[in-house]
Amino acid sequence: MVAQLPDQDTITVRVFRRRFRSTPLGARLARKLAADRLDAWGIPYGSERGDVAALVVGELAANAATHGRVPGRSFEVRMTLRLGYLRVEVSDTRTERRPALVAPQAIAERGRGLFLVSALADAWGVLDRIPVGKTVWAEVSVDEQPPNGPA
Repeated sequence: MVAQLPDQDTITVRVFRRRFRSTPLGARLARKLAADRLDAWGIPYGSERGDVAALVVGELAANAATHGRVPGRSFEVRMTLRLGYLRVEVSDTRTERRPALVAPQAIAERGRGLFLVSALADAWGVLDRIPVGKTVWAEVSVDEQPPNGPA
């Protein structure tokens, strides 16, 4: 006799992971490739959710390239799409500079990236990275359902 498992819903999980050079060009490339991947996953260019997710990736990548930079080391972007949520994780090898939400001066030209992430993401935080470094993560809800095509 063969035991049958009860019917279960299928959950599709999509993952994108890539390393980039810790430069402004690396941060721009991270945002561009993230937007391309989101579009392939059914979160189109120009949609509100696609633009928000790409902006979050771009801000976290820019912070990693600027503040988390260690000469000769790269940063890594990982996106996971599951059950209507996109989790973005950006890891670098610098441990002594942990991001904090500090209000910039009104005339400052920089320093608003984490405020944007905080305002647009449903949640965000910082984790230690093993063996060295940190990971800044953010979760964004996505209304669009991903297609059942290739990941």
